[in-house]
Amino acid sequence: MTAILGISSYYHDSAAALIQDGEIIAAAQEERFTRKKHDPSFPSQSIQYCLDEAGTKLTDLKAVVFYDKPLIKFERLLETYLAYAPKGVFSFISAMPIWLKEKLFLKQTLRRQLREMSTGTLPPLLFSDHHRSHAASAFFPSPFDSAAVLCLDGVGEWCTTSLWLGEKNRLTPQWELHFPHSLGLLYSAFTYYCGFRVNSGEYKLMGLAPYGQPKYVQNILDNLIDLKDDGTFRLNMAMFDFATGSRMTNDKFAAILGLPVRNPESRIDAHYADVAASIQTVAEKIVLQLADTAHNELGSQNLCMAGGVALNCVVNGRLIRESKFEHIWVQPAAGDAGGAVGCALSAWHEHFDNPRSLNPMDGMKGAFLGPSFEIKDIKEFLSETNAPYQEFSDDQLLTEVATLLASGNVVGWFQGRMEFGPRALGARSILGDPRNTTMQKQMNLKIKYRESFRPFAPAVKFDKASEWFEHDSQSPYMLFVAPVDSRHHTNIQPDPSLEGLDLLNIKRSSIPAVTHVDYSARLQTVHPQSNPRFYQLLDKFEQLTGCPVLINTSFNVRGEPIVATPQDAYRCFMRTEIDYLVMENCILNKIDQTRTQETENWRDEFVLD
Repeated sequence: MTAILGISSYYHDSAAALIQDGEIIAAAQEERFTRKKHDPSFPSQSIQYCLDEAGTKLTDLKAVVFYDKPLIKFERLLETYLAYAPKGVFSFISAMPIWLKEKLFLKQTLRRQLREMSTGTLPPLLFSDHHRSHAASAFFPSPFDSAAVLCLDGVGEWCTTSLWLGEKNRLTPQWELHFPHSLGLLYSAFTYYCGFRVNSGEYKLMGLAPYGQPKYVQNILDNLIDLKDDGTFRLNMAMFDFATGSRMTNDKFAAILGLPVRNPESRIDAHYADVAASIQTVAEKIVLQLADTAHNELGSQNLCMAGGVALNCVVNGRLIRESKFEHIWVQPAAGDAGGAVGCALSAWHEHFDNPRSLNPMDGMKGAFLGPSFEIKDIKEFLSETNAPYQEFSDDQLLTEVATLLASGNVVGWFQGRMEFGPRALGARSILGDPRNTTMQKQMNLKIKYRESFRPFAPAVKFDKASEWFEHDSQSPYMLFVAPVDSRHHTNIQPDPSLEGLDLLNIKRSSIPAVTHVDYSARLQTVHPQSNPRFYQLLDKFEQLTGCPVLINTSFNVRGEPIVATPQDAYRCFMRTEIDYLVMENCILNKIDQTRTQETENWRDEFVLD
């Protein structure tokens, strides 16, 4: 068998992925092992996991592939600073040492790091373009023989937006937009303005948007971006500092919106909700226009997407409902981590000219590509920890957990292989009853330790999704927002004087914990082929309650990577107000556990997102 290792690292979201004969065998982000969110370091632990999962060694690989070309990225850095000189000179001086020490000589750095992991002759080291890695991660695992491929992110080497034609085992570039004109960076600028962390808090901005009114759309279109009818655009760089400075925006940007940048962790008033609604509206407008252009130019009925902007599931939901494409598939690890998958697949199909084998669902295996733990190892850990537990048969377990959930308990759910990408999909999840009117606030404030406005996602049996949501296609990766079906709406009319976060406490549907303020939900359809145990749990819950839906949120607290090991899961369970922990067939009740006094404030371990 022929194996190829893909690597993304040194910028953010380092990851490794291994394919054998074109099949994705394993993939993981380094943050899950180091416990440092968005860890950019060389993914040595992810690489070792992938090799172990595939039962191979570095020296047996056909190639190792890196997901972008650092010399071209360095060229962009130099040309940008020269274009804006003398502005940004201090930022330039601070950036140079790391480039001259490591990034400029990345080929040697990579080989040195790989040699530390193995003896013997290393395989050839290949480099892919950043956006080709994104495009390959979107098209090659998709269920389509041909498709338009749209990639949108902050920036790779130069490219920020690109369109590709995917056919069989080839990707042909059509056109691209270049830095500094970037939808991803525009959205991140508003993330910064609203007081959230760039490259981490963009999903907060998306979640905040429905609390506001898009009052500033015209201000944005008149002053910040020149948008053409085909969706291409240019930013007014007089309003931004990200090209040369340490800030995303400047005082001119704030003046356009009427208030200064919000201080992180301060109260979120209606103004910032309105700003969030406005940039979300603009982003949706741009992507819909780009999709129309892609359809008009290529004529395909299939669209694939990747890049960080492709994680904006509100945009994706509108594409499903409003674009000309019949079918849309989004890479679940759409950000830089997914570049590890993409560059490996690009090497296999394009560099080595191997054909594709289509999977009618897709080639990502439900994104369950990370490590799993046998029940004997879990029990050994629990024994060493003196953690009381009960072990159940499969059917007993599902009935017991469904009953616990229906009784209002919050359950940590640790099963099978860990997910690859930013979403928990029923392997490393916290579960709750979506019918519970207080569950959203309780889980946000007492378990996730995060802002109360942030919505939770519903996991629903795929065959019941259309009965509960206005959505008639698959959404296994939680990448599409859909309206809650009006049959499940309540008739409560909100007070018209309410605005901003005051809208939070209105019950809108029979599943209020997963119904956002605009009656939408970030939907996950659960399939028995990719996650049979989670599907069976939903089925048991439906038998008890008549509701085939559960709250599904990631098993972590704010600022922490999703748990990877039984040790991580137990630690998170004990630090929060999760009621029960289920690891494979073992159930732990919080009241049976011995509380330990931690010697320091454990929340200081994690940088807030």
